[in-house]
Amino acid sequence: MSEWHLARGYRFAGTVSGLRKEPDRRDLAVIISDTPAAAAGVFTQNRVCAAPVQVSRERLPRADARAVVVCSGNANACTGEQGLADARRMTDLVAGELGCPSEQVLVASTGVIGRPLPMPVLEAGIPRATREAAAGRDALSNAAHAVLTTDTGIKIATRQHSGFTVTGFAKGAAMIGPNMATMLGFVMTDAAVAPTDLHRILKTAAEQSFNCISVEGHTSTNDTVFLLANGSGPPLAGQDLDAFALEVRHVCVELARKIIIDAEGAEHLITIDVDGCRTDAEAKQIAKTIAESALVKTAVFGADPNWGRVVSAAGYSGVTFDEKDLSLWMGDLPLYRAGTPLPFDAAAASGYLKHNREVHFKLRFTLGTGRCTFYTSDLTYEYVKLNADYTT
Repeated sequence: MSEWHLARGYRFAGTVSGLRKEPDRRDLAVIISDTPAAAAGVFTQNRVCAAPVQVSRERLPRADARAVVVCSGNANACTGEQGLADARRMTDLVAGELGCPSEQVLVASTGVIGRPLPMPVLEAGIPRATREAAAGRDALSNAAHAVLTTDTGIKIATRQHSGFTVTGFAKGAAMIGPNMATMLGFVMTDAAVAPTDLHRILKTAAEQSFNCISVEGHTSTNDTVFLLANGSGPPLAGQDLDAFALEVRHVCVELARKIIIDAEGAEHLITIDVDGCRTDAEAKQIAKTIAESALVKTAVFGADPNWGRVVSAAGYSGVTFDEKDLSLWMGDLPLYRAGTPLPFDAAAASGYLKHNREVHFKLRFTLGTGRCTFYTSDLTYEYVKLNADYTT
């Protein structure tokens, strides 16, 4: 961790409030900006969306955010009017400690759906966590731990550029499907960026990262990514703003990859590169279809180089093409060229899948310049067991 550079002007807390069954499990996080920050957010596209999503969505974008409060273990989703009141109360408790309006505080939750929040626990825990917030790597690590559910470890990424730093952390291991996944992401910068620019940059970065990952294609009720910018001075513009957008994308892609690497029960990170389509949207449609194919995912898990499953998934993606338009590689191994199968060493291909944690499929079309990189995981016995037993 010695090489980390953190965005300046933020304090963090990750505490044990008693929200979860495990006695020593951190379950409550607070992020505080020492000065009012421009803020933007992107959220789940599920029509059934959690109370914290509704509350935060109505408060963004804005130029004066002061904090984010997050609880894990309870999604506060499908909880009706009481859930909305509880989400707003979470922000009230932080605002009371900071002496700011509640509307300047954002909220997120993750965990089991359909259970009311145990508000007495949060009434005691949130003010304490807010008072304990501190700057530095240890405090950030504590906050990153507090937002986890079935994750096996924290997910942090940080990038430094001339004059500013972008730092983020995230959670997510299952119910991962584009637009977005059951994931939370928190990205902070000490750059000065206007709220409208911040929203545009976050939306683009999320489209190229968190919306390009899938474990099982399940779009959750609570997906949230916030981007805060608390820098003083004039907002970035021109090439400086372009450089900032690139660093935000890098941080989001790194966090998205870490989510897939940590997918429940996963043994492989699968990268699917599609290029040569008419548009980026068509390339993404093909990549997403392949990523969500149970047959492709189980073939990778079983080290079965059954490349026909990849080609056939592309074929039913809904994108129009002829077989001669498509070529396929697995790693460096060409399998299919211009609609014709190629001879290959099946044992070597199986070994590639068996002995590499990260595997790569590349599909090249001859239709245009559209492209997409998409990430998924294999489908394992452990994944089925974990999700069959989740609430029982």
